[in-house]
Amino acid sequence: MRIVNDCDVVGGRVTRVRMPRRWLVRIQVMEYLRAFLLGRTGWSRIGGLLIISGAFGLFRREVLVEVGGLDPDSIGEDAELVTRLHRYLRECRRAYRIVFVSEPVSWTEAPSSTAVLARQRRRWSRGLAELLWKHRSMIANPRYGRIGVLTLPYFVLFELLAPVVNLGGVALVPIALWAGAINVDFALALLLASYGYAVLVGFVALAVEEYAFRRYSSWRDLGVAAAASIAENFGYRQFNAWWGLQGIFAALRRTKQVWG
Repeated sequence: MRIVNDCDVVGGRVTRVRMPRRWLVRIQVMEYLRAFLLGRTGWSRIGGLLIISGAFGLFRREVLVEVGGLDPDSIGEDAELVTRLHRYLRECRRAYRIVFVSEPVSWTEAPSSTAVLARQRRRWSRGLAELLWKHRSMIANPRYGRIGVLTLPYFVLFELLAPVVNLGGVALVPIALWAGAINVDFALALLLASYGYAVLVGFVALAVEEYAFRRYSSWRDLGVAAAASIAENFGYRQFNAWWGLQGIFAALRRTKQVWG
């Protein structure tokens, strides 16, 4: 999946790829590069892929019918389907592969306003929470191989609970600093290290994209993409965490699901 905002499109075909004009969308471009080009390629390589995007997935029809198809009650139906396929095929002790292929690209329009982006991220967070609860018996269960002992615990700790940790830190660190309970030098060093690592991962994703596909034709686009990786850490991540927390609360309250 790649973001088409502000690219040149002629007759339904992307003729020139460029970075979007809005910073909100530019940051999402870097998110997609990390999530798809690095993240899903890595999970696929170790046999632990949990999500095949609903916008661009290909399945064997007979297996899809066996597991009952998409779940109409799930708001994260793409990830839920893949998780259910892992579960079913492992319980049946059948050999199978679920893989991510990076070469084909489906171009999608990303949210260009905070209101639409907020609805999207709340939906993603809620979908993940409901998926993990539905398949909670698989978590840390060796019966399900890498999915059970590695992928699902990772998604609990570093995806589902990330908004809680992020916003918890934002709230607690200033209080701890005021109370003198934190070593300021160590806290600053840890902050720089964590932000530096986040920026580094973005740069690596951009380097892999440029090395493998060379879709950006100008150095300006590459410079803007690198700047977006840095800008993401100042406000964007915190808002994302807040929207993610709202999605978790919506799942806990079991309010009516709205696509938005």
